[in-house]
Amino acid sequence: MTKARNCCEGIRNRRAARRITPGDGRPLRPFRWWQLPYRSLFYLRLPDGGRGQAVWAVDVRRGQDQTSAQAKADLYLDGRHHARSRLPAAFPVPGGTVEVRLSKFGLRRCHYVTTRGTEHLLVPDRASAEGRRAHLDRAHPALSRAIGAVSLTVLVVGLGVLVAQIVEHVSEIPAVAERVGTLALALPVDPSFGGNVVLTLVTLSAATERALRLRYNRLLDGTAG
Repeated sequence: MTKARNCCEGIRNRRAARRITPGDGRPLRPFRWWQLPYRSLFYLRLPDGGRGQAVWAVDVRRGQDQTSAQAKADLYLDGRHHARSRLPAAFPVPGGTVEVRLSKFGLRRCHYVTTRGTEHLLVPDRASAEGRRAHLDRAHPALSRAIGAVSLTVLVVGLGVLVAQIVEHVSEIPAVAERVGTLALALPVDPSFGGNVVLTLVTLSAATERALRLRYNRLLDGTAG
């Protein structure tokens, strides 16, 4: 099992390496408030080989189609452009790899994975949306947990409504209805067009909130879009 896992990781790393191009040395631009809807900026401090620390930064635009060849993430070292990679990205850095992946609502991963397999979330820029959400978590942990619980509940309800509607529509197919009958399930929300629109908007908001905390579940967050 370990050998197979190492083999798969090796293949993924080689593929990721082919997506990386050298940086051009341009300076890292500071985060501005108007970039809140679309820019994410994360930092990682690592020993520089001497007595100091090197500051790595990942700069990525949210909302990109990760399947597109145009979807990119940039890596900076001490404020200078070091490398660029197509997404999903795996940047080699001292002691491990920085992995970057997008979801439909933001970042799915921005983690430092050491050679021993441990993972550490990079630190978001204080001015970014992720940084503001992290600050709320530190300053008001009870409120943060409540918001997170509401987001999770909304996605669970949204998934339940989606499954119930699919089952109901499938049961209306003549061949299925002849065998099991037509199912009319009791839904927790108004199944009308207006109710579905409201549920969709609330679900998108919940998925976006979770993305700001880099929380991702393929079943819940994947079906929200």
